Amino acid sequence: MPELPEVETIRTQLNRLMAGKKIKKVQVSLPKMVKLSLVEFKKIILGAKIKCLARRAKILIIELSNGWSLLIHLKLSGRLIFRQKNEKLQDQDKKWNHLIYWFSDGSRLFHNDLRQFGYVKAVKTDKLVDFFEKEKLGPEPLDKDFALDDFAAILRKRPKAKIKQFLMDPKNIAGIGNIYSDEILFFARIHPLHRVEDLKSDEIKKIFQGIKKILSEALTLRGSSDNDYLDARGQEGEYVSHLKVYGREGQRCKKCSGFVQRLKISGRSAHFCPKCQKL
Repeated sequence: MPELPEVETIRTQLNRLMAGKKIKKVQVSLPKMVKLSLVEFKKIILGAKIKCLARRAKILIIELSNGWSLLIHLKLSGRLIFRQKNEKLQDQDKKWNHLIYWFSDGSRLFHNDLRQFGYVKAVKTDKLVDFFEKEKLGPEPLDKDFALDDFAAILRKRPKAKIKQFLMDPKNIAGIGNIYSDEILFFARIHPLHRVEDLKSDEIKKIFQGIKKILSEALTLRGSSDNDYLDARGQEGEYVSHLKVYGREGQRCKKCSGFVQRLKISGRSAHFCPKCQKL
C-alpha cells in the first residue's frame, strides 16, 4: 500500500501537472470505486477546474473550483498516472484503468487499480475538517509542529501496544505503514514486538528521529516501488535500494552479520534483524 512518501510524491507531481486544468470528461468503468452515484459524480466534477492538491495521511485531496473536493485513497494497488495530450501510452496506462479523467487541454489522468480496493469520494470543501475529524487521524509526522513531546504524549495513551502496531495505526500517527514502520524500528534498533510501556526515553527519542529521517529520505527518492507503486509519471520510486530490513527476509543484515527475519503481528508482517533489534 502506498504510504506517506508515495502519496505525497504523487500529490506534489499532480499539483504541478494539473492545477488550473478544467475537467472536460470522465470515464468510469468500475462504478463501485466512486462512493456516490455516477450522475451526481459527473455533475460535480465536469466543467470544474482543479485548484490544488493536498494530502491527509494516505488520502489525496483534489480541491475543485466549485466548492467540492475529491478524496482519493489508493489502498493496496492504486495508481494515478498523468499523461499529456500527445504523450504515448505505456502498458501501465492500459491495464486496470477504472477511471479516466480528460482535461480541456487534452491531457489525461488514469486511475488504475489491480485489486480494486481504492475509492473516490466527493466532499464539500468546507466540510473537510469535519470529515477528517470523524476519521480520528493522528498527526502528520513530517509537520514541523510535530515534536518529540507530542510523540511521547501519544505513546503514553497506548502503553500496552506493540510498537510496530502502534506506528502503523493511523489514529496514532498518520501515513506510516508496513514498509516504513520496519525501517524506522531498524534505525532505532527496537524490536517490533517491544511494548510501548517498556520504551526508555532515549529509545523514544531514537524512534522519533527515525520517523523524521526515514520518511524524509523516502520522500526525496519518490518512495518505494516494492510492489505496485508508480509515481504520477509512471516511474518507480528509488528508495527500495535503501531499505535495510523490509522485504529482505533471509538476507544478510546491512549492519551486522545476522540475517533479517520476518514475523507476523496480528496478520501483518514485520521484518527485523534479531541481532540489531533485541527484545
